[in-house]
Amino acid sequence: MLVKLSSRPAMRRCAGAGALTLVLLGSGLPAVAAGQPQPDLSRFYRQKASWGACEGPDIPKDLQCAKVTVPLDYAHPGSGTLDLALARYRATGTSRVGSVLLNFGGPGGAGVSELAAGGKELMDLTNGYDVVTFDPRGVGRSSPVSCGDGTDQASAAMGMNADISHPQALLKELRQAATQCARHSGPVLRHIGTVNAARDMDVIRQALGDKKLNYLGFSYGTRLGAVYAAQFPDKVGRMALDGVDTLTEPLSEQGLAGAEGQQTALDDFLDWCTTDIACPFGRDRRMAGDQVVRLVRSLDENPVPTDFGDTFSGQDLVGAIGQALYSKELWPSLERALVALVEDGDTRRVLSFSSGGGFAVPVRQDGRGKAQDRTVRGGGLVDAQDVPADNLPAALMAINCADDPDRPTEAQITKDLKDLRAAYDQASPVFGRFRLTQLLMCHGRPKGTDFIRDRVKHVDSARMLLVGTRGDPATPYRWTVETARRLGSSAVVLDNKGEGHTGYSSSTCVHRKVNDFLLYGSLPASGSSCPADGNSWSSTANTTN
Repeated sequence: MLVKLSSRPAMRRCAGAGALTLVLLGSGLPAVAAGQPQPDLSRFYRQKASWGACEGPDIPKDLQCAKVTVPLDYAHPGSGTLDLALARYRATGTSRVGSVLLNFGGPGGAGVSELAAGGKELMDLTNGYDVVTFDPRGVGRSSPVSCGDGTDQASAAMGMNADISHPQALLKELRQAATQCARHSGPVLRHIGTVNAARDMDVIRQALGDKKLNYLGFSYGTRLGAVYAAQFPDKVGRMALDGVDTLTEPLSEQGLAGAEGQQTALDDFLDWCTTDIACPFGRDRRMAGDQVVRLVRSLDENPVPTDFGDTFSGQDLVGAIGQALYSKELWPSLERALVALVEDGDTRRVLSFSSGGGFAVPVRQDGRGKAQDRTVRGGGLVDAQDVPADNLPAALMAINCADDPDRPTEAQITKDLKDLRAAYDQASPVFGRFRLTQLLMCHGRPKGTDFIRDRVKHVDSARMLLVGTRGDPATPYRWTVETARRLGSSAVVLDNKGEGHTGYSSSTCVHRKVNDFLLYGSLPASGSSCPADGNSWSSTANTTN
């Protein structure tokens, strides 16, 4: 669930007495089980970020870049390292209080490219902070994961003609896809996920010279922030979480909620589009929804070529539309992109949504048109032009699967798949299959952690601001309420009555209250609300209210 700040198209216990525990010690470093020596992480905590000019086209001149090195495996820090890409806008005010770290969501969203593209909406935070973001492990320039052809293989396996009554062949394809992801991603894949990313954030905090972590997380970034608070409660400074993710629902329930929310957002878009003579689906609203379904099915059966040398399927279109529906500001761009696709077969504008609005480029191919194995095994930063085109979906799957302990057996999937597909298709005839494919992509991967479900609760930290939006198509408002209840007395809820995914860039009121908290420590009363004012921050930044 990647947030676009810019309007440009973009329950089980841990098994085993020797398992690594993540209980905070007074030093701020997580401990290991009793009787085991604590890994020496001191060399990572002695780092200081060294800032310099960012490289690459279209990078703002005042954006600075750096890197921080973290262990590949926190339990065995001598087994290898990873470099994480950082970027910042320096504080401009006279009362600098440190840094505020941002995560824009995903999972799988690259922070550096998003800050470069949409950082203007965060500039008022530079009155007190260096505004900093990073590419998490496995994302962007930080040892990016990739599935090569594995994502397409899984999507094809879940095609319209898939025999779900006898899914053994389907599950075999999914296991092969998981193998492809492991081969193309390298060792980082075994150590990806929110628990390790949160530990990385504490190393970043120290490298920035901050005693406490000040943090603004959107969508998936709220999960990351909550996990950090559970691991390092004494290190939490001012933390704002906008578009609050669930900490307890299994991926199957998350997928249904996402399909329902995105279908509602698509219906709203079509209500708007069919009032415009340029709408590619005509002016008949009753027919427009059916035309979208037919377009998706047609592209699944007959994908069209792209300028990158690969093909564009119906499920690629669904993923792109899903990204564009997060904000009403993107609706005109989505309409134009769909016109270009329907009338001219031009995929370029639609593809700009599915890339997340960043600077990712296609996987380099060999002379036979096959994707090269681009595994980066040294742990250093990769060049921007070498970030694989599928990094966003590959990282999203890898992180979600690493965070989820549920791995139903082949027999369980065989028993439940027909009902699951019916439920997902009922939730959305457009997004249902896409969401179900994401769910099944965990088949064949190692079981994920149960830390988030079991341990991220009753957090004894400084108070945190949680923003939930009533009309959010990706993170339902009830997740904000449930997560706040789970976190305990440290959570303060702000109820945004508006529409769209997250509130910071779409509500003047939310923007002001979040900034007041981060800059001045002024926290609204829990349960207070912001009206559905219908204004984006960017269009009302110079007004007072």
